[in-house]
Amino acid sequence: MTTAAPVQPLPVVGVGVVSSAGYGLAPLAGALDGDLAPESVTGADAAYPPRPVRPVPGFRAADHLGRKGTKNLDRLAGLSLVACKQALEAAGPAAAGTEPARTGVVLATNTGSIAGYSDLLYETLTLDKPYLINPGKFAGSVMNCSAGQMAIRHGLKGLNATVAGGRSASLYAFRHARLAMAAGRAEELLVGGAEELSAPAAWAWHHAGTLREAAPVGEGSAVFVVRAEESAGEPVLAELLACEVGFFGWTGVRRRAGVHRGLTGGLVTAITRALERSGVAADDVADVSLGAGDHIGLDRVEERAVRLALGRMPEPVRVTEVLGETYSAGGALQLAALLARWQGSPGGRGPRIGLITSVGHDGNAGALVVRERA
Repeated sequence: MTTAAPVQPLPVVGVGVVSSAGYGLAPLAGALDGDLAPESVTGADAAYPPRPVRPVPGFRAADHLGRKGTKNLDRLAGLSLVACKQALEAAGPAAAGTEPARTGVVLATNTGSIAGYSDLLYETLTLDKPYLINPGKFAGSVMNCSAGQMAIRHGLKGLNATVAGGRSASLYAFRHARLAMAAGRAEELLVGGAEELSAPAAWAWHHAGTLREAAPVGEGSAVFVVRAEESAGEPVLAELLACEVGFFGWTGVRRRAGVHRGLTGGLVTAITRALERSGVAADDVADVSLGAGDHIGLDRVEERAVRLALGRMPEPVRVTEVLGETYSAGGALQLAALLARWQGSPGGRGPRIGLITSVGHDGNAGALVVRERA
């Protein structure tokens, strides 16, 4: 039996959050406590299915970024850029003083802007001639548009990666960021995930049969400024410890009687290995941020795996009940929800340990261990 190598904690020095709860961690904390819970919108637009949706209310990228360079931004890029701006402002001088060539971006998104693809395709079929299509929209037709826009707007010249992995995409992004820093490819990274709400995506969820009937579909972005090493005197919100992800077998999207046992065992393995590499005992985990609460079958897989790995179910944070299904951004928003909960309820003696878990019908699963910093 091999022993997993320990990891170096990565300090989180800035957070940016855009969600249906509002902007930043404070509104998200209020929503989780039930004080400022976002309202679902049903039937407001005939283009959407008869299912609750939770958009970011009144979102316009230009309101937060200015008009310059935002005319042709798709909604996904806008959400990412606003969260990125918040994260850098929260990090303050710590981020501003880092060499741009050593600062990069790792962003999770499953397919890019589905609405952008759909609009572009619609125009190619309906406009008189192809050259009448707005050329500014082509930039948004590639999956890595958002990560590229983040780097361009802020002059970041380091590693730039877009990670796709379904519901576990954000955890894959955190894992990718950790590997990049361990290899010396970056000193600072903007890491997170983003997902937009659109009619095509909402219809896809509605017909897939994986979500519960009343489960809302949402959107949002969460971006974290993570450094390879902590600078003296800088405020640190939390430390990212180990992140373990993997593919453990496709389950089939319409299977309702139960999900393949391999996926449960895979998540148990990911949790156990992440805890071992973090030097954290199962009894030390105070909170777990779950992500599959609205998925038929997957909710039982996730909760069973946590109980098997920890021997119990710690205090759960269920962000999907507040924000709805945010797919590839789910893991990043789960981490944001955990930090929001900690900020809203000071702990007792010693830093708290949190666990973020993710599991998907595509067979991907993962776990991220986080340690609170006062």
